[in-house]
Amino acid sequence: MLCSRSKTVFILFSFLLVATGISIAEKETSVEEWRTGVKERFMAEENGQNSSLILAAKRTKRKDPTENFSLYTGGWNISNTHYWTSVAYTAAPFFVIAGVWFVVFGLSLCLTCLCYCCCARQPYGYSRIAYALSLILLLSFTIAAIVGCVFLYTGQGKFHASTSDTLDYVVRQANFTADSLRNVSDYLNAAKKIDVQSIVLPGDILTSIDNLQGKINSSATTLSVKTMENQDRIQNVLDTMRLALIIIAAVMLFLVFIGFLLSIFGLQCLVYTLVIFGWILVTITFALCGLFLLLHNVVGDTCVAMDQWVANPTAYTALDDILPCVDNATASETLSQTKLVTYQLVVIVDNIINNLANKNFPPQAAPFYYNQSGPLMPLLCNPFKADLSDHQCKPGEVHLNNATEVWKNYTCQFIKPGTCSTPGRLTPKLYTQMAAAVNISYGLYKYGPFLADLRGCNFVRSTFTDIERDHCPGLNRYTKWIYVGLVVVSTAVMLSLVFWVIYARERRHRVYTKDYNAMHSEAPRDKGPQ
Repeated sequence: MLCSRSKTVFILFSFLLVATGISIAEKETSVEEWRTGVKERFMAEENGQNSSLILAAKRTKRKDPTENFSLYTGGWNISNTHYWTSVAYTAAPFFVIAGVWFVVFGLSLCLTCLCYCCCARQPYGYSRIAYALSLILLLSFTIAAIVGCVFLYTGQGKFHASTSDTLDYVVRQANFTADSLRNVSDYLNAAKKIDVQSIVLPGDILTSIDNLQGKINSSATTLSVKTMENQDRIQNVLDTMRLALIIIAAVMLFLVFIGFLLSIFGLQCLVYTLVIFGWILVTITFALCGLFLLLHNVVGDTCVAMDQWVANPTAYTALDDILPCVDNATASETLSQTKLVTYQLVVIVDNIINNLANKNFPPQAAPFYYNQSGPLMPLLCNPFKADLSDHQCKPGEVHLNNATEVWKNYTCQFIKPGTCSTPGRLTPKLYTQMAAAVNISYGLYKYGPFLADLRGCNFVRSTFTDIERDHCPGLNRYTKWIYVGLVVVSTAVMLSLVFWVIYARERRHRVYTKDYNAMHSEAPRDKGPQ
């Protein structure tokens, strides 16, 4: 009687344990809060100035068990130990459930073994209602476990795909920025080699290009290396996580199916053996529920942090550890230098046009004379003024994007070296030199908007905006799928373990009762007439 009551009490306790844990977890986490509330910016004051931005400050105000359960106020910061301990505290209910389940169910198993070995055997009793109810509940929890496994497997697949897409997008953006910086460096290096009729860039500009190239290459390398390091680290975690979840889903599904079959066939010894494995696995899955609730909260915090950073991209934040902005001074210097080099190259080309190509020198003026003739060449439009402000093109000037095509019509042909044999203002060699200068000028000019965005860290802003808009909803949804799937699987398997034992016991009693009744109903007939 004592053993029977202990099993009944344990079943009720299991229901209350899971219901209480989920309720506490929901209160602690408020996992959907970020969608409705947190858009404020919080600035940390240092020496009277706003030096850094505390991201997701309101959402991350959680109790920190390592600080006497005071509220954590450091905001989103994955490199801060207190951030992790505070967010881990939100998943504490599931870790408590895992520990209590492990202890209580273990004690229950020991108590059952003691009752079986030491208690006097009671006559078997059989109730059709108890038998039918235990079968129905066992079947229901088995189906729930299967549904939970499917939900878990689907959720992990979608989460892995969504996270990998997000990670690839961040890496593509970083690589594009780094490659563009290297392209600017290559254009500046090529500008140093420009020689149009022995006219080159001034020496001070060549020196500044040399100094700037080191900074550009250093910034590009830092951006690429940090992004790749983060990608490798995160991808390894994601792959390990995916493998663990697939194994958990497969093992749980196999365990539920085998346990159900063993219970149906009444193989009680094997059922008890399987229950021991299930007891350990349920403990592990409840702990995983806590881990994925933690992950779900971190994802939500990160999305809020990105949203707030977009509103203030120039402040230093913890997000710089994920996708750093290029140094503002380097970006500004690069933008100014590209404008200056573009301006100077156009000045060199226009001076050649005015003072050489469009002049009709006499034959005695060699080497300036090469039989220039024909219509005058149009000047090249300089996109900048001497102060490097924008300049509007004058009528008749050609633009950087089509100057080389226009000037082909002003190129003569040689029959004897050094003298044009056909009308034209440019020799083929001079055209090649001027075309090289134009191409480099246009390349540097084309990267002007990119460098302006780089100076304002707009490439990171657009990256985080796209992630928050396109990827965060899926990441939040699928992490919730995983942790809900784990909760369903853990709860269903936990209750299935109990009903494996109960149903196997009821089935054994039912078989015994039928055999007993059949034996006693046939006994009088065996005696025969007296």
